Amino acid sequence: MTDGHLFNNISLGGRGGTNPGQLKIHSGGILWKKQGGGKAVEVDKADVVGITWMKVPRTNQLGIRIKDGLYYKFTGFRDQDLANLTNYFQSTCGITPEEKQLSVSGRNWGDVDLNGNMLTFSVGSKQAFEVSLADVSQTQMQGKNDVILEFHVDDTTGANEKDSLMEISFHIPSNNTQFVGDENRPPAQVFRDKIMSMADVGPGGEEAVVTFDGVAILTPRGRYNVELHLSFLRLQGQANDFKIQYSSVVRLFLLPKSNQPHTFVIVTLDPPIRKGQTLYPHIVLQFDTDNVVQSSLSINEDLLSTKYKDKLESSYKGLIHEVFTTILRGLSGAKVTKPGKFRSCQDGYAVKSSLKAEDGLLYPLEKSFFFLPKPPTLILHEEIDYVEFERHAAGGSNMHYFDLLIRLKTEQEHLFRNIQRNEYHNLFDFIRKVPFLFMCLAWLFFHILY
Repeated sequence: MTDGHLFNNISLGGRGGTNPGQLKIHSGGILWKKQGGGKAVEVDKADVVGITWMKVPRTNQLGIRIKDGLYYKFTGFRDQDLANLTNYFQSTCGITPEEKQLSVSGRNWGDVDLNGNMLTFSVGSKQAFEVSLADVSQTQMQGKNDVILEFHVDDTTGANEKDSLMEISFHIPSNNTQFVGDENRPPAQVFRDKIMSMADVGPGGEEAVVTFDGVAILTPRGRYNVELHLSFLRLQGQANDFKIQYSSVVRLFLLPKSNQPHTFVIVTLDPPIRKGQTLYPHIVLQFDTDNVVQSSLSINEDLLSTKYKDKLESSYKGLIHEVFTTILRGLSGAKVTKPGKFRSCQDGYAVKSSLKAEDGLLYPLEKSFFFLPKPPTLILHEEIDYVEFERHAAGGSNMHYFDLLIRLKTEQEHLFRNIQRNEYHNLFDFIRKVPFLFMCLAWLFFHILY
């Protein structure tokens, strides 16, 4: 365990259900990657403030609490993993994991512990459940003794789940000694005020930090007002209204369109938003490249100087796609991917091609390929089994084009058709200079085009 360890089939828990993946615990911290690509969680060793173990049905759960109050739950460890990992955390982080026990009695009365941004409900000395206060959107009193917590109606949370937690009601008796009140302020009111201060809810929490009006969104198609709040973004259209927690934002892409006065900004989500029976893992926004805007943020100075120090400024002036991406990155913490070294024959960042029946642009990026705008298709290099250039049949105009076949390790194939012949050397040279992709080329039967 001196150099860390890999654990497969480890699930990350949350309100959106559980996502299976791979967890790597190493001397620098913790890295979890979702199976099949998408969401990743990276925790630096210096940010870890608490570690817990809990025996849950059929397996064990590892809890990691970090400095900013976030709490991650990883499930899927074997009994024999506990002793080794306990010794590893003690030697590398200087933290001894605390063992917690799960209450299975079914009782619904107990004690509440508020720690960081987590609310833990215990029966006796055993934990019954816990919820993140970051997910609380509103609190309200019902009578003198009941407090209702309402959770964000998030269009990504539970996208693949049939059920999602919406509210919890707590009864706090008047003789409660943990939340001491008085005649004018009963214990339930003290409890509610404590929740409000920790969850940062209330009227101020709902005000948009900045709004971009009339943004053209290609997927899901429509024109929306995009509101950026402190903990979520909102897309308001004539027919649809989406609310998306920043915790669902995996990555941002800033990709100019070749030879056109527009720039794509893509917000990649995990889990995706749902519209009817269709899931949208990528929101594709289109901005006028030369449009200059000036925006002032509705955010108090204390937050700017503490939580968002070196992340946000009080106002911005510049190209709209850059201003939008900078503010969204500061609020969400998501990384931004821009075009890399690839250039097309027209000195653009993409090549024209077709995927299925749709014409679009294929962007060769440093760690992925991205086809836009419809259907937006992101292919990570690490997911690729092999890449193959295919020649069109001889004769006619077909000789001026070729196809690019990308086969994934899952055996899924993407065929990008009708790429102009003069782009062949640009694409081949790009793939050849990416070590991982060149290995994919080295093991296939390659069709020479010239």
